[in-house]
Amino acid sequence: MAFITANEGVEQAELTGPWEAVKEAGATPVLVAPSAGKVQAFDHLDPADTFAVDKVTGAVSVDEFDALVLPGGVANADQLRTDAAAVNLVREFFRSGRPVAAICHAPWTIIEAAQAQGRTMTSWPSLQTDIRNAGGRWVDEEVTVCAAGPNVLVTSRKPDDLPVFNREAITAFGGGRK
Repeated sequence: MAFITANEGVEQAELTGPWEAVKEAGATPVLVAPSAGKVQAFDHLDPADTFAVDKVTGAVSVDEFDALVLPGGVANADQLRTDAAAVNLVREFFRSGRPVAAICHAPWTIIEAAQAQGRTMTSWPSLQTDIRNAGGRWVDEEVTVCAAGPNVLVTSRKPDDLPVFNREAITAFGGGRK
C-alpha cells in the first residue's frame, strides 16, 4: 500500500494510524515522498517524529501498489499538491481503479489531480468550498465511502475519525495486499 506524503508537514496520527491498520491487515505500507531521506511529521503545529522515505514519487508506478493512503496535515497536503509527480501518481491511482483513502486536508491533492468531479467526500471543514468548486459533493460525516467513479474513495475529516476511517479503508482495500 502506498502512503504518499510531502517530506514535511504530515499529521503524525493520520500517517501512523492507517499505517498500523494496513500492517495489521497483513499488507506492507510503503512511504512515498517527493524527495529521498526523511518525512518530518507534526502533531498539529508541533514537530513530531521523522520517518524514512521508502520510495520517491517520481520513481514509482501505480502498478507497484494495490491501494493508496493520503494522510492529512495542512502543510503536507499544500506541498504535495505542488509536486507534479505526486499529483500524477494520485491521478493514476484513480484511473487504474485502485482504492484511495484520504483524510483531513488530503483531498487537496485529489482536487489538484482533477479527480473530485462527481465524488462525495468529507474532509477538514475548510476544504468544503474547494471540493464543491472542483465538482465534488462535500458532506460532514466521520467517513464517506464513494464508489461513484472509477475506484472506491474513502475519506474522513480528522484524527478523531481514524478508527472508522481505518476500518473502511481496510475494507475498501480488500483486507490488505501490497
